[in-house]
Amino acid sequence: MKEKTKQPWPTKDVMNQIYDLKLWGGEAFDFYSGNGSHNPKIVAPYLDSVISLLQFHQNSLTVCDLGCGDFNIGKHFTPYCTQYIAVDIVKSLIARNKTRFKEDNLTFKCLDIVETKLPKADCIILRQVLQHLSNSEIKKIIKKLNSYKYIILTEHLPVGDFIPNKNIIAGQGIRLKHNSGVDLTAPPFNLIFKEEKTLQTYHLKHNKGRIVTKLYQPF
Repeated sequence: MKEKTKQPWPTKDVMNQIYDLKLWGGEAFDFYSGNGSHNPKIVAPYLDSVISLLQFHQNSLTVCDLGCGDFNIGKHFTPYCTQYIAVDIVKSLIARNKTRFKEDNLTFKCLDIVETKLPKADCIILRQVLQHLSNSEIKKIIKKLNSYKYIILTEHLPVGDFIPNKNIIAGQGIRLKHNSGVDLTAPPFNLIFKEEKTLQTYHLKHNKGRIVTKLYQPF
């Protein structure tokens, strides 16, 4: 019998289900964006590296956070930029964030970053977002990134050699189980940039990969 091809859900429905069913954990939380957003050993060095970058620019950048999640990460960055725009596709999550986090320079927006125009900013943060999306969705996002001065990209990658950008259906999981990960500079994405810098790498125990944060400056 021929195996049925798995049909993708709309990404909005996928992300709503992840939070509704707590597929990333966090039973004690109303919304929980996963261990990668809450484990201090992962979060602390990431915060240090990004805050150092924002301070290097004298806290003058406008930042847009694409896939802000439960905002356990983004809440630390608002003192170091002129404006912080936090975006997520889950409407109920954005409504919750609006009531919980209030700063004069903070705005929350519910947007589908694949299909809609992105907010204007100097710097884009994409933290472990693309790894959950299909290649066709990532391609649509990349086309919009050249208008930004800086891209801070974080991806969960295998240790050692791997085949980049194996296609997946958007969902809870990532490419790691296929010995793959998102590399925007490799086919089929081929991001062109004038500068690339690794800001921080965190190696997970038990051969569960590494979380790599890079800074890109597009042409």
